[in-house]
Amino acid sequence: MPRIFELARARLLAALLSGGAIVVVVAAARAQTPSQDVDRAQFLRNQALMHNDPYSMENGVDEGHAVESPNNPDLGEQEILKRVERYQPFTASFGMPFYYTSNVALAKTGEQSDVLIAPAASVTYAPRISQTFFASITVQQQFFYYDRFSELNFGSTDFRAGVTYVLPKLHNLSLRAEYDYNRLTFDSSFNDFFSNHSLFVSAELPFRFGRAQQLSIGTDANVSIHAEPDAPRRNDFDFYAGYAVNLTRCLSLDAVGRLFVRNYYDGDRVDVSEVFALSANVRVTKCFSASAASTFAWSQSNHSVFDYSVANVGGAVSFSFHF
Repeated sequence: MPRIFELARARLLAALLSGGAIVVVVAAARAQTPSQDVDRAQFLRNQALMHNDPYSMENGVDEGHAVESPNNPDLGEQEILKRVERYQPFTASFGMPFYYTSNVALAKTGEQSDVLIAPAASVTYAPRISQTFFASITVQQQFFYYDRFSELNFGSTDFRAGVTYVLPKLHNLSLRAEYDYNRLTFDSSFNDFFSNHSLFVSAELPFRFGRAQQLSIGTDANVSIHAEPDAPRRNDFDFYAGYAVNLTRCLSLDAVGRLFVRNYYDGDRVDVSEVFALSANVRVTKCFSASAASTFAWSQSNHSVFDYSVANVGGAVSFSFHF
């Protein structure tokens, strides 16, 4: 009998330790400062965001004016070779990104991996005011679901409105200004844990090589106007360079490198981050596409507790309709 009790006690202890490891990780993630929690959510949101730019050649904008941009995330794929004549101001999109992440909480130590899916839907209205001047209004909803650490699930709602101006005589320099309202919510709830009003401005210069290659350089600034709570509020500034090549009419490759500087309103925190993304995109039909993508990020802060590195590898399927 004592031997049986010893074995039972050993098995119970092993089970408690195994389950406790997951509890500790989740508790540690939930014990993060509001800034860390928001940083995690905004990082994932930015990787998968469907920023529907309708002013591309596949939507009737000719080569002398607006061109597709590496400043658009993976779901807005490029189609350099194809043109249509009629511009359509409405775009409806649905995307299903899925990927493995090596660091669920963007932690400096004790990293834990997981698998996520991030379904998103958006509608954009972008009237063409002139040949090179566009307005746009976008509403988007996205959810982020973890496999193992479901306590970290969250939702993201965006409302964006802005204008884009392309200067053909200045090598198709593209200038953009947008207002963005973002609301991050707890899983299965309308209650938010962060909301932010910001002004986004960017400038991008594309360089075309033949009909199927493009190199682009640009800079962005995302300035927070008001946030609740105030502690995670920050401004983002980045410089990027991107390369895109169409191997066929249906297959394209994209690579983008970015350098971010983020300064926070609460305290003296400043982060510097490097992000590199690589994707292969296949357009199956005019409306349906699929992609494989990987993202690697490294962040260094003047408060070393916020340092982290992370790798995301996965893909996405998406539907997009112009009308």
